[in-house]
Amino acid sequence: MTVVRITRFRTDPANDQAMIDKRATLIAAVRESFPGLTEARLGRLGDGSWVDHWYWESAAAMEKALAAAPTIPEAGPAFALTTDSTAETAEIVAVV
Repeated sequence: MTVVRITRFRTDPANDQAMIDKRATLIAAVRESFPGLTEARLGRLGDGSWVDHWYWESAAAMEKALAAAPTIPEAGPAFALTTDSTAETAEIVAVV
């Protein structure tokens, strides 16, 4: 069943574009090494924080990628630009 990993974070506004660029590089690396990432959406909230949704084909595919995150070279530079990061996972139960 499809799951979504929702990460909320902040960046220094001066680093917004660099974060977006490094995020795209990270997504490409994850897709290359870990099948199952079907979609990734990034949104900016009114308070300047960000919310990132990564949709996975299954919890198993997501968990495999998360377990390997420390070994993905592109992860460190992407996350270095963020602060106040929190994450949660939800199972998708309905799509209308």
